[in-house]
Amino acid sequence: MMTATKHTLLIEHADLYLPDGVLPQEALLVTGDRIVAIGPAARHLAPADAERIDGTGLAVAPGFIDMQLNGGFGHDFTAAPESIWAVAARLPTSGVTAFLPTIITSPLAQVRRGQATLAGGPPDGWRGAQPLGLHCEGPFLNPARKGAHNPAHLRLPTTEAVADWAPENGVRLVTLAPELPGALDVVRLLAARGVVVSAGHSMATWEEAEAGFAAGITYATHLFNAMPPLEHRQPNLPGAVLGHPQITAGLIPDGIHVHPALVRMIWYAKGAGKVNIVTDAMGALGMPPGRYVIADQEVIVTVQDSRLPSGTLAGATITMDEALRRLMAFTGATLAEALPSFTSVPADLLRMGSERGRLLAGARADLVLLTKAGEVHCTIIGGEVLYRAT
Repeated sequence: MMTATKHTLLIEHADLYLPDGVLPQEALLVTGDRIVAIGPAARHLAPADAERIDGTGLAVAPGFIDMQLNGGFGHDFTAAPESIWAVAARLPTSGVTAFLPTIITSPLAQVRRGQATLAGGPPDGWRGAQPLGLHCEGPFLNPARKGAHNPAHLRLPTTEAVADWAPENGVRLVTLAPELPGALDVVRLLAARGVVVSAGHSMATWEEAEAGFAAGITYATHLFNAMPPLEHRQPNLPGAVLGHPQITAGLIPDGIHVHPALVRMIWYAKGAGKVNIVTDAMGALGMPPGRYVIADQEVIVTVQDSRLPSGTLAGATITMDEALRRLMAFTGATLAEALPSFTSVPADLLRMGSERGRLLAGARADLVLLTKAGEVHCTIIGGEVLYRAT
């Protein structure tokens, strides 16, 4: 029986953003869905019929991983989990190669629909960014910090409610309020299964946050949003996150959810290796201003922001590539300094650091080619070019 020849792709003359620095004007070779060689060896091993991409003037980086995406292009994952594949097909335009579809506070049946959507796999012929599992943001949140979540669906955490929440069942990340009764038992159970547990939409004091960290919380969802303020005599959850070296801070750098000056402060307080950039984008991503939904609530979207009729912020419409450009502008970070917060940091949080998030021989060939200003020129997923800028 004949074996099909794997497609080979050679990127030449590009600056390669490796884990230990930038390799200028070099080559990267992809065979099938894997990176097989980096540097001079890539040119020597490339067959004559390899597809070639001229990377002159471009940066090659791992593809972006967005751990908090509520929907996009007119679709909302909580209202219609089946839309995950349609949204994923369009994400490569912004350099996203993998993401966590986010189901916000709603009846638990919506989580089950999301799990079933992922378990059923994509439709025939589908190509796009890969969903790595659900982010369940709720329903175990503090009503006092509900944000845009419908209070009618909030509930106390129980181990019974998360009986089948595990990576192998399509759940990768759970955001909850650690101060709620029963929360620490749920944190311990989920963490033991390999689920990333995050503190968010919470009124946790510093002491309650530290108890959550000890139980297995390793992440904080959109730091400073839907949390008590940082006070000099009571640091609360934000102070606990900023002061704990093992906790990674999620951050929406759109300049609206967090002031640019505070984005800079977080960046220097936590260090680049403990800041994870997310979009928190909702169904209006890639769409004109208008009226949309998030879960079962109406959102009014303008060119500035997305809000419930009450005025509460309700997600965002920023793309990952725009988030990269704003992070660099707000913090003064170079491209090399900023990229890990979009690549290796989320990959490590999800325990996929040897497979994703770094340019390494043997890793998945999920790549983005960027201009030095952070604009997406080309996105490659599984060794296949899925987007080229025109």
